[in-house]
Amino acid sequence: MVNNNIFYAQSGGPTAVINATACGVIQTARQKNEIGTVFAGKNGIIGALKNELIDTAQYSDTAIEQLKYTPASAFGTCRYKLKSLEEDRATYEQLIQIFKNYQIGYVFYNGGNDSQDTSHKLSKLSKEMGYPLSCLGLPKTVDNDLFGTDCCPGFGSVAKYIAISTLETALDVKSMSASSTKVFILEVMGRHAGWIAASAGLAGNNLESAPHIILLPEVPFEQKSFLIKVKQCVKDYGYCSIVASEGTRFANGKFLSEGTSSDAFGHVQLGGVAPILGALINKELSIKNHWAVADYLQRSARHLASQVDLDQAYTLGQQAVLRALNGASDVMLTIDRIQQSPYQWQIGEIALSEVANKEKKLPTDFIRADGFGISEKCRDYLLPLIQGEAYPTYHNGLPEYVKLNLETMKSAV
Repeated sequence: MVNNNIFYAQSGGPTAVINATACGVIQTARQKNEIGTVFAGKNGIIGALKNELIDTAQYSDTAIEQLKYTPASAFGTCRYKLKSLEEDRATYEQLIQIFKNYQIGYVFYNGGNDSQDTSHKLSKLSKEMGYPLSCLGLPKTVDNDLFGTDCCPGFGSVAKYIAISTLETALDVKSMSASSTKVFILEVMGRHAGWIAASAGLAGNNLESAPHIILLPEVPFEQKSFLIKVKQCVKDYGYCSIVASEGTRFANGKFLSEGTSSDAFGHVQLGGVAPILGALINKELSIKNHWAVADYLQRSARHLASQVDLDQAYTLGQQAVLRALNGASDVMLTIDRIQQSPYQWQIGEIALSEVANKEKKLPTDFIRADGFGISEKCRDYLLPLIQGEAYPTYHNGLPEYVKLNLETMKSAV
């Protein structure tokens, strides 16, 4: 029996370019005689657990090419954290058996921190069971917090969206600040790492330019200094633009917007820091303000995707196939910055054991001395990642996105 089929799955929150990675995997596999079928997991790893695998051979070359320009997770995704091998070995053995049934020799798991941990566990168990399984982690997260890679596909497009949104909303509030709203607050994603909030700093390059205040998880929130800064900005510039990470927290570690519910990974549900800040400004400063929560808008905005981000996402999928055929396993592919100006990058590798469940936070020297903005070093890091426009095709004024029929295979028992 030749185990030359691929299992590809998407995990966690979608991005504007995650399907470009899928496109890279499938298109490259179709060019290689050594590869049989590319199966996609319906709704991520759950698809394997439920024996719901999608044969991507049913899709035309045109449909696969359109994946490159389509946001969200085309095959469905999930937030599902597998327990440790010691706690639930039976589930992992079930997965290995399903891979055997479908003659799968390669597993590509496209996701964030927890996904890399799952890939590592599968790789470890397959070796113990004597089943030849090549497991590769493909990085994906808008938060840019994956350890071992210079940046994560998905982040560059979110950074571009947030920087542009900050620039545009600042112009809006400034134009009406003389007689109306003087403060605008934009809440962005980022639980423990402030990369997305930091990207808003690209909208301006001096203290007078928006955003005037960036609230980062890495910098403890101090109410007094925050209010002083808001008041001073309104006095000096006539208005104040604020970008706040959802993970903004007090010195004791408690989130400003901490809720009572948790997600599938046990993370406390966040969201709502913007209205909390707005209410605080109303109460303490009596300054009219408006707020918005970028939420899913920031990660699904394919119409503003970065070309660099798209290129990196696609190349990761392409390289996953090529490296797996050359024997790579138990590694996560990485994006390595080899030159700053002009910006150059390449695909590298890091052992999954070094990546699993680690977070990359914003370095101290990326944060401005006053804690309310980014440094020039951070700006230099971020700018290359938002370069280039990768517009989808439009029809009747709307982008054309592919919608795949997610018909699954009959059980291969």
